[in-house]
Amino acid sequence: MNELIKVNTSENGDVVVSGRELHEFLESKEPYTQWFDRMIDYGFIENVDFSVFQNFVKDDTAFGGVRKSTDHAIKLDMAKELAMIQRNEKGKQARQYFIAVEKEYNSPEKIMARALRIADETINNLKIQIQQDKPKVLFAQAVSASHTSILIGDLAKLLKQNGYDTGQKRLFEELRQSGYLIKSGSSKNMPTQKSMDMGLFEVKETTINNPDGSIRVTKTTKVTGKGQQYFINLFLRDIA
Repeated sequence: MNELIKVNTSENGDVVVSGRELHEFLESKEPYTQWFDRMIDYGFIENVDFSVFQNFVKDDTAFGGVRKSTDHAIKLDMAKELAMIQRNEKGKQARQYFIAVEKEYNSPEKIMARALRIADETINNLKIQIQQDKPKVLFAQAVSASHTSILIGDLAKLLKQNGYDTGQKRLFEELRQSGYLIKSGSSKNMPTQKSMDMGLFEVKETTINNPDGSIRVTKTTKVTGKGQQYFINLFLRDIA
């Protein structure tokens, strides 16, 4: 079948044609915007029978450059009616052409091809979603029962169980070198301000009564639930 007017398929699977291309084929002497405004007075509805989009076309005027041009994606049923309204030979040709396009579009072969294409798109979207969800899956597998803060040593065990070769001492070093824990001084292994602002750690204070009656306060860095997810996703990302 010879292509009189270019036919496209919208994101919703509808067969559509360009309003401007149809207008040009019909050889209407009326400016496009005036012609189209008059045509929609026959009862056509935006976003039901047609949609509006913008084209960027070369400006052949003295100003040159590129200008924006309004066009319309017209569904096949509307296109057939517009062709019939013209009441001339070009309109008759266009209508017969659209009928043939519709017949071909609804052929068993075309229906099967569309079904296969949709199936392929669905599979590809699922693959993408699986990749995007992989860190969440890793976290769920590793800490599905954990809703409380844990020690850094326990985090090292979780990472080790899920394929990341580390231990408590090595993990402390990695967290210090990466700027999550303070490297030296009296606050060594305490969370940095950055990691506290991110909500990755909390500091638990424990009061101990010494035998001599004095009181000693110890501080322990613990990984929050948010921190567990963050670090497991961070360290396991490269081996997922």
